[in-house]
Amino acid sequence: MTVDAKVVKILRQKTGAGVMDCKEALTIADGDMDSAVEVLRKKGIAKAEKKLGRKADQGSVVAYIHPGNRVGVLLEINCETDFVAKTDNFNRFAKNIAMQVAAANPLTVSREQLDTIIVAKERNIYMEQAKALGKPEKVLNKIVEGKIEKFYQEMCLLEQPFIKDNDKTVKDILSETVASLGENITISRFTRYEVGEGFVSNGEG
Repeated sequence: MTVDAKVVKILRQKTGAGVMDCKEALTIADGDMDSAVEVLRKKGIAKAEKKLGRKADQGSVVAYIHPGNRVGVLLEINCETDFVAKTDNFNRFAKNIAMQVAAANPLTVSREQLDTIIVAKERNIYMEQAKALGKPEKVLNKIVEGKIEKFYQEMCLLEQPFIKDNDKTVKDILSETVASLGENITISRFTRYEVGEGFVSNGEG
């Protein structure tokens, strides 16, 4: 069945689960919202999202050097306990996220961290491009907002397609890891270095 994007959005808002998980749950539930929530709960995903608000002040700083030694990443990932910080699953997740930063070159962890001046500049550029193509006035804003969403997906780590599974976002992988480990996990900050290009450093997530 075809799943309505608006219904997916509502389910995400209710559970905090990722896009692909919501689509799958709605497909299994034949479009029924309550049944889809139950599907997510049984998978542990909706429950995992409730953990995301809990304090996470343990964790580790991960260093990753991309093959070729031209790109390096320092990444801080936090969890609730020192015990989880030492597990293979946590450290595997941390390394995967560091690899993501090295390969996909995000600007920030989340869209909320993006400089509003940068977003406004991009919005103006997209508006001028749409006008130059002669698009009708009534659809200009819709076109621009669509391009801004794509910009977020390219520049914000949590919204990027995961490099090892493009059907999922980094946030989806984060939610799955939270469900697996049973603790809140946060991607706090990263610094990406590239030979000849200085470094990109973001604030806390």
